[in-house]
Amino acid sequence: MLKKLFFLFFGFQAIYAQEKTPHLNGNVKISITEGTFECDFTLSDIPNLKDYYIRINSRMNILNFKSLQPDEFLIGYSFSPDDKAYESRGYYFSANNRKNKFLPKAVQVKYVGKFPVIKDTINDYSRKDWKGNIAFNSFSVRADGTQSAWYPILYDVTNDKIYDQMTYDVTIECADCNTLYVNGNIPVKTSKNRFVSDTPKELMLFCGNYDYKQINSTYILNPDIGIGIDKLKELEAFTDTFKKYYEKKLSIPFGQPITFIQTTPTSKKDGWLFVAYPTIVNVGYGNNSLSGLLDKWFKPFIAHELGHYYFGTYKVFNSELGDMLSEGFAEYLSLKLSLDLLGKDVYQKEINEKFEFLSDFKAIPFQKIKTPADYVDRQTYVYDYAPVVFLAIEKEIGEKQMWQWIRTLLQSKTEMTNYDFMIKTLDSVLKDKTKLENIISKYFDSDDSVENAIKKLKS
Repeated sequence: MLKKLFFLFFGFQAIYAQEKTPHLNGNVKISITEGTFECDFTLSDIPNLKDYYIRINSRMNILNFKSLQPDEFLIGYSFSPDDKAYESRGYYFSANNRKNKFLPKAVQVKYVGKFPVIKDTINDYSRKDWKGNIAFNSFSVRADGTQSAWYPILYDVTNDKIYDQMTYDVTIECADCNTLYVNGNIPVKTSKNRFVSDTPKELMLFCGNYDYKQINSTYILNPDIGIGIDKLKELEAFTDTFKKYYEKKLSIPFGQPITFIQTTPTSKKDGWLFVAYPTIVNVGYGNNSLSGLLDKWFKPFIAHELGHYYFGTYKVFNSELGDMLSEGFAEYLSLKLSLDLLGKDVYQKEINEKFEFLSDFKAIPFQKIKTPADYVDRQTYVYDYAPVVFLAIEKEIGEKQMWQWIRTLLQSKTEMTNYDFMIKTLDSVLKDKTKLENIISKYFDSDDSVENAIKKLKS
């Protein structure tokens, strides 16, 4: 069950690097002793959207929204009870006719928020910790971008596109911190710094009182107490090997170096990894800390998160199957890497665990999924069912065509990565209607798809 505990939602929606994105400018004041945020942000370069929401963490208290372009004035705002995305609330501005929405080309928003500070996980802790939590522990604050929405995030309702990655010019001030980090920059030993990125990034935040190490081009923030430089070099080395494996298989460069963060949960027992590229965050104690991942049995967790560079950052995945495609193929990549680099014993252990989780699981096949709620058990569907189906398809079509299909999924431009997109890309690779129909009937459309996939892998 460890893998079940480790994995959490990855914010699977992203944007193409070459696409014009909104720009975030502003100032943030944080106190890790008080658990407070004070934000003054401006979103500019906003695309012309008819149906949208501006998502901000629901525990932030809004002072005001102000239109800056085309005219400058305070805007009346509303929020939708129907836009339920992680920890955020979806705000919008009504047009004069009160039927449509109005969206300025640039908008300023000011707000403040106060959050619990967990100082003692023996007597004073929360029941759960999770990716979207704005987590204040005894020495730091951790906040991802997509799920926590600590900064304003534009969401295009029509095209199911979230602009969580953006260029930014943001000044962070934390008087009771000695180190500041914002995703896309290097960590800085200071209590106030201006962070700038000309390439779109999800603004994952980690500020507090901690040290960091640099190994070649990789940074490790808050490394485990007692983990020596040799172990950190080992972490950097196998991470680099994993990246090169994916680059060779997919013929797509990996991108910039990885930054690792080690931190602790605000709860007593939770432990997991998540990624906000190029940052991989490990949350946990003991064997669930970053040093525990050096064991070969845990290295597949790193392989999975690195796979999310391709499925989740390099390429957007949305629609009802977007989550499945992003997580399922990241796990498929991890399984292939485990077999080729870590050993058959590691691969077989992972496969056996998946077979166990699927032993009494009745999956709704891909073709019949209408909403993500149809997964029923998301954890089993995306991490166990989907990669097992993909491995079975590989058995049907061969490894060469499977890698070709994955490259096609990643490099084909489309507004919606739905079922039709899956079939179209697979058809373009196979060029064989009989083969395609066989795969559809056994794995995409059959109520016995779980049994069919397992049977194929065991044959």
